[in-house]
Amino acid sequence: MIFMKPNFWQTKNFISLLLFPLSLITLSINFLKKFNIKNHFKIKTICIGNLSAGGTGKTSLAVELNELLSTKFKTVFIKKKYSNQNDEYNLLKKRGKIISSINRTNALKIAEKNFDLAILDDGLQQKNIEYDLKIVCINSYEGFGNNFLLPAGPLRENSNELKNYDIVFLNGFKKNQKIKNKIKKINNSLKIFDAIYEPTNLKKYNLKNKFLFFCGIGNPHEFENTLKKFKFKIKEKLIFPDHYNISDKIIDNMKDIANKNNLKIITTEKDFLRLTKKQQKGINFLKVKLKIQNISKLKKFLKSNI
Repeated sequence: MIFMKPNFWQTKNFISLLLFPLSLITLSINFLKKFNIKNHFKIKTICIGNLSAGGTGKTSLAVELNELLSTKFKTVFIKKKYSNQNDEYNLLKKRGKIISSINRTNALKIAEKNFDLAILDDGLQQKNIEYDLKIVCINSYEGFGNNFLLPAGPLRENSNELKNYDIVFLNGFKKNQKIKNKIKKINNSLKIFDAIYEPTNLKKYNLKNKFLFFCGIGNPHEFENTLKKFKFKIKEKLIFPDHYNISDKIIDNMKDIANKNNLKIITTEKDFLRLTKKQQKGINFLKVKLKIQNISKLKKFLKSNI
């Protein structure tokens, strides 16, 4: 699934209002899903999802929760398989055991034979699975956008669905009290945690250098903000759709630009893992982790609810 967020999703404008009638299709599909028969599993399940399409930090949070819980449980990641994307699968595979299938229920049936806790990267909109813990990731800059359902806005389901979830993570550098207030108005019992992206391999970079960065992720602006926050001098940037497989020709052109302007090339770990071995030469990635604020409070909550 190749995807790039359109700018009109952030405001109510002519295009979003024009597309609004089509959002009724999304609304109808979501309504019908509520009548799905729930599948229950012996294995404990944590589903990390989002209300908005793309770029909210689900995979990063899955990695962090696995680190927290793998000392107590025999954990496994569950990732739905898509034919044209393997970047998130490869990233999760580096961090733990993973089962990938086009059908999440089949993956969970396999998982419960050998594991006791499954961490699902995405899946909140699959209403035929009874999850033990349901977590929503929200980008702290974008929030709910214009609050319209797809395709008029970014929402995969109505923000009122927060009534049915357990935890919200606001991921990003922006402190967004407005979003927190809206969340509490919908569901005052929701636990809300802030988290920021923090580089873990910063020491390998000479920040006196100038950089060209590229990425094909759900929220490229978050990566750019991270680079700027940690004092990278960005002179060129190339943004591609989420999960985009970059051709050799584009990579070669990028390297030519970098060589002519004495720039170092940097990308995300997810983008780097999508490249071929040949393409990776001369390209570095910034390895980041999601640093959860008030981690002791989260540990206490997980201990009581898992």
